[in-house]
Amino acid sequence: MCTHVSRPCASHGLPGAVIGAQCVAAGPSRRKEPVPGPGLGLREQTLETGTEGLRTEAPAHLWRPGLPRSAKIIGCQVQREPPNSTQRYTRWLNQLEPGQLLTQAFTSHGPTVPMPTWFCSRAWFSHVGPFDEGGRGVPEDLLFFYEHLRKGGGVVRVDRSLLMYRYHPAAATHAVLETTIWTLRVRFLEEQALPRWATFTIWNAGRQGRRLYRSLTAESRRKVVAFCDVDENKIQKGFYCHEESQERPKPRVPVLHFRAARPPFVICVKLDLTGGAVEDNLRSLHLREGRDFLHFS
Repeated sequence: MCTHVSRPCASHGLPGAVIGAQCVAAGPSRRKEPVPGPGLGLREQTLETGTEGLRTEAPAHLWRPGLPRSAKIIGCQVQREPPNSTQRYTRWLNQLEPGQLLTQAFTSHGPTVPMPTWFCSRAWFSHVGPFDEGGRGVPEDLLFFYEHLRKGGGVVRVDRSLLMYRYHPAAATHAVLETTIWTLRVRFLEEQALPRWATFTIWNAGRQGRRLYRSLTAESRRKVVAFCDVDENKIQKGFYCHEESQERPKPRVPVLHFRAARPPFVICVKLDLTGGAVEDNLRSLHLREGRDFLHFS
């Protein structure tokens, strides 16, 4: 990965500093101490050659007067090159509502604002950081983002497209295993969301829902009162049996139609894939995201 030392924020009329580096492996430039500067702001600018491009006007838009800064990560919208690549992910990043920047932190998409344009106060970075130095295969942006949320941090998105993502096959992100991301997400869900709920329902009696159930700790599994679905074959079977369990008798979890199930729900169905059917079903129940359901797709 190749990064460049940015001009001081003062050149953009900004009271801060930036993180920059020379050509290095993915990650180390982000983990270095902030470049000394006269103010409180710093910007994460670590760009993979051929992968990301930060527009020159980005700092001024991301760090303009009036934006909340203390204990917040500030990011932006993105565009893709080629334009039609990762369309669902791009729509997700660009169209999340302000509250969803927190409630949708559990999904497989990762951080709700992309890291190359993270801004935060110097003091907050020091409080949350540093970045994980595990090297290739470590999802350091996700780890930092989760730690930021654990410590009560907020997320703000500037609704301007200031970042260009370009695909290339040698990008460091390809070294991160899906199983690594999955394990981190499950643990974060158990730590940050499930303690608020005495019981919950997993929305999806298919592969992803069952995988989540099996990945939970025994304590969390005992909170699962049902699976729900729209597939009549799964509903007619009536239950899911956890065959891998050491318990006797083996746990059997009811499978219900989603209208017969009760919230809160952990949604294990990917959005923006079914012509709006899942979204319509959720809206028909008049639920509130974050209180009555969370997305884990």
